[in-house]
Amino acid sequence: MNRTIQPEIENLETFQIPRPIRTELPNGIPLTVLNAGTQEVVRIDILFAAGQWHQTQKLQALFTNRMLREGTRKFSAPVIAEKLDYYGAWLELSSSAEYAYISLYSLSKYVAETLEIVQSIIKEPLFPEKELNTILDSKKQQHLVNKTRVDFLAQRALQKTVYGASHPCGTYVEETDFEAITPDVLRAFYTEHYQANNCAIFAAGKVTDLVIDQITRAFGEPFGLLKTRTEKRSFSFQTAPEKRFFTEREDAMQSALRMGCATITRSHPDYLKFRVLNTIFGGYFGSRLMSNIREEKGYTYGISSGIMFYPDNGLFLINTEADNDFVEPIIQEVYREIDKLQQDLVSDKELTLVRNYMLGEMCRSYESPFSILDAWIFIHTTGLDSDYFTRSLDALKEVTAPEIRDLAERYLCKESLKEVIAGKKMA
Repeated sequence: MNRTIQPEIENLETFQIPRPIRTELPNGIPLTVLNAGTQEVVRIDILFAAGQWHQTQKLQALFTNRMLREGTRKFSAPVIAEKLDYYGAWLELSSSAEYAYISLYSLSKYVAETLEIVQSIIKEPLFPEKELNTILDSKKQQHLVNKTRVDFLAQRALQKTVYGASHPCGTYVEETDFEAITPDVLRAFYTEHYQANNCAIFAAGKVTDLVIDQITRAFGEPFGLLKTRTEKRSFSFQTAPEKRFFTEREDAMQSALRMGCATITRSHPDYLKFRVLNTIFGGYFGSRLMSNIREEKGYTYGISSGIMFYPDNGLFLINTEADNDFVEPIIQEVYREIDKLQQDLVSDKELTLVRNYMLGEMCRSYESPFSILDAWIFIHTTGLDSDYFTRSLDALKEVTAPEIRDLAERYLCKESLKEVIAGKKMA
């Protein structure tokens, strides 16, 4: 190999990620297995349809998930931490709008021991009051700190503006909501949602037959109330008629700007090509918003656009922070860039550059067994079909400049964009 000669650049013609093996445990829990990789490491993800979309009061889903590791009938919280550390394992607990996640990273030879801990925290948590109060106090203080940040204030004001106070996306968490969380509140949510018929399990890495047997022994028996799987819920929302909203923060060093509106979801036929439009507009460091507002004008250190996805809708969002004097010029430049996309065709050079960037990101996103597993968890939680990744590549290769302009006319609607500012009062 002559290293003085640059390799030829080749186009990515096909894009396929390894498909997992899908099976079921004896109690009906779907098990998705991706046996890949060279390291003796396994990751096991246990999902429950138990996110905030299903809660009956604010913070219920978040703290139910968070408290699972704070003590069980078999293990106290210190023992759980000690055992995980001893076996070189790592446990992550998280929740989203629809799902609660329990993710275990374990050496293959210790899967039986680490799964014993995970089995206990899922099947017999205690929700001890003392530990709960400690965590509540910590999270409440964090919330109070967040309320001093202009980016936090602007984001929640935008969501309330777009969705209204009756929609989960537009509902504020206040200090009194932390005080309403009790062990009984969490046990009620746990009992309703953490059960076998509401569960799915994913495993990746060196997933041998022995590992599958160990997963089966831990979770193959029925557990919980065995109710039917939690159904997806949808909520109507009411967008405020006003165009602009301002939240004052007298001591703010700079202002946060959010511009946004409700938009399409991943399942919409236009979404995959809309991704290309968004990348051109504000979706990467070389985007038009960055080139204009950061590089040329120097109004801000960074500005971006994208979509935040929820179970029944999407929120198109433009966000930045800047000196108060630059807020109005930034808004005008955002609209100017929208006008250009709606009126002029994207050049072949720019479209090729964005294609190559997005293709590179697709390849980098699925390099390891764990990242590939993330892709299949994504398919499960979003309800998309298994050909989503192939269709993503096809859309990226096929999208044309006229289509980009048409999508900009339909989805980058200046009249629909709400303008939300948090910071010092403007003169």
